[in-house]
Amino acid sequence: MENEDDDPIIQELDVYLAKSLAEKLYLFQYPIRPSMMNYDGVPHLSARIKPKQQKVELDMAVNTMSPNYCRSKGEQIALNVDGTCNDETSTYSSKLMDKQTFSSIQAASNTSRYAVAFYRKGEIHVTPLHGILQMRPSFTYLDKADTKYREREAANDAGDSSQDEGEDDVKQVTVRFSRPESEQAKQRRAQSYEFLQKKQAEESWVHLHYCGIKDSRSEHERQYLLCQNQTMTENQELMKSPSEYLQMLMPVNVEEECEKPLAPSNVLSMAQLRTLPLADQIKILMKNVKVIPFANLMGLMAAGTESIAVLRCIQQVAMLVQGNWVVKSDVMYPKESSSPHSGVSAEVLCRGRDFVMWKFTQGRWVVRKEVATVTKLCQEDVKEFLDQIAIPRINKGWEFMLPFDEDFIKKHPDVVQRQSMLWKGIQSKLEKVFNLSKEDLMSKKTDTTSAASSTVIPGDQTLNRARAKAKENQARLEKDLQKKKEQAKLSSSVTVVADVHIKEEPMSDDESMDTSTYESFNNGMVNGVHVDENSKESLNGDKDPVARELMEFVQSTFRRQYVLTMSELKRLFNLHLASLPPGHTLFSGISDKMLQETVLNSGCKQIMVPFPPQSTATPEEQKVFALWTCGDTHDKERQALLELFSKGHRLRRNMIQTGMSQEFGESLSKQQLDKVLKDCCVCYGGMWYLKGTVQS
Repeated sequence: MENEDDDPIIQELDVYLAKSLAEKLYLFQYPIRPSMMNYDGVPHLSARIKPKQQKVELDMAVNTMSPNYCRSKGEQIALNVDGTCNDETSTYSSKLMDKQTFSSIQAASNTSRYAVAFYRKGEIHVTPLHGILQMRPSFTYLDKADTKYREREAANDAGDSSQDEGEDDVKQVTVRFSRPESEQAKQRRAQSYEFLQKKQAEESWVHLHYCGIKDSRSEHERQYLLCQNQTMTENQELMKSPSEYLQMLMPVNVEEECEKPLAPSNVLSMAQLRTLPLADQIKILMKNVKVIPFANLMGLMAAGTESIAVLRCIQQVAMLVQGNWVVKSDVMYPKESSSPHSGVSAEVLCRGRDFVMWKFTQGRWVVRKEVATVTKLCQEDVKEFLDQIAIPRINKGWEFMLPFDEDFIKKHPDVVQRQSMLWKGIQSKLEKVFNLSKEDLMSKKTDTTSAASSTVIPGDQTLNRARAKAKENQARLEKDLQKKKEQAKLSSSVTVVADVHIKEEPMSDDESMDTSTYESFNNGMVNGVHVDENSKESLNGDKDPVARELMEFVQSTFRRQYVLTMSELKRLFNLHLASLPPGHTLFSGISDKMLQETVLNSGCKQIMVPFPPQSTATPEEQKVFALWTCGDTHDKERQALLELFSKGHRLRRNMIQTGMSQEFGESLSKQQLDKVLKDCCVCYGGMWYLKGTVQS
């Protein structure tokens, strides 16, 4: 009872189950770097989907004005991808990498346990999720750049060969007939990765229209997150007894049936890993990490694992290099495997990798050309060896990945001696296989060991140096802090005087808000024509409360949207009516003519968009109204943009850029153009339309 008194129930909320979007609601998870995001916070340029695969791709804008953006790199990438031509197939129409593509994958196979909750007026409306998609960066533009490069090389080779050849020689052609494919071969081919990729690529993309969070269409769709019918008959699924409700929350069998791998490969699950024997745990870890200090390896083991047992197991699958453990070559390349680059056998790969590991026992640095010359392996195989255990340094070579571990050498001299004997045996084998000179090896070893020993600084000396440096800076920091405190006291005294002065002038309760920002909507102008005082008073609706309420709705709507069609405005007005209490003045009846006159009288203009003859837009959708004067610094740019759309119902960005440049010259920045485009237009399929005029 005491616990219940300390934690009382403050409020009880009704929970409703909304099903309008139960089969359509998806959750997108995608990363956005704030420093590279578009300045207006709206990252999407376009979206497309493959319905059968439930795969989505999003093009997100990159803030090219950010100080973290390298403009020369962006221009170079755009040139490599699109070349010098600029047509409809161009990935970057602005000749600058100004967008990044994100592709989706299924984040969860079973989404039945996930839902979205919408809280409104003391009610919680829950909608089940149909899927969760995780967006990841896509780099298909690099493939396009490689394709362009190969096409140019092929064209150059064809041009050279055509100049050398005088006549076409008659060549013998061999014709072969393939055997009929068996059913098993067909099944194997249908399950192959190449066949599945080809089948997925055949499905065409369907372009989508992205609506921002403040878009009217988004506001309309969000209404479906609310339960449409809140009667008891529609919510029987939530009308359960306490015992039934508890069973729904905690069912008896909640384990999902899924195929668990015997051993993790790329992504390790520590819970599954620790169920395996200790030797298998260490082997799997070493195959994944390749190189690890002994202290870090002990940190990955379960609590209570003895270091002696770990040392016994690690020596079976790894070798000691500079105090760190490196996985053995025969563990990385089993007997039946071969190189994916050159196709050589695992035995040859093991010899080459052992040579690289042995070189790092002699010093910190290895040169790739020297390794390739000795082992006679291709550059790709040698690079794969080095990537596993080393880091490339410019103009120096490859440096061992981890620093020299002196602690392990001091604590375990017996293990170090045993590993040294193993390395001597490996060295003798490598000398026979690669015909190495012992004198050269000994001289190199002494040089590298002396160089390494000269650069090693003990940890105690580093710590003492840091402490001495901190003591030297302490006095200077205290003086700076004292000066800042004195300055803060002076500024605080000035602030107190200013505060007292402000309090001597109290604000009147009847004082009205400053509306100078929005006076330009009704400053004696109606579509650019002056009106007299009587007509102005009637337009403001001072005598008619219905007209006044309607004018307030129209002005507030166009301040948010800037451009609206008559059809979209009527839809928003109906939503506004639905949110009003019963008996409101606007329920007296508003005709289409009255609504249109109110729009024209509120400072808006009708944009005569030339729709094509084959357009499917209704007459109300072809009536486009725009807020002509907003009162901010972008009025002239918006007006010039709206004038451009009186010449064509859709425009390319380069055409808009050209028209705006002729009007404003070089004073118009990319940021200003993006701002007015976002206010008035939408991009669909690479073309820009006024809001509400896109015809799918």
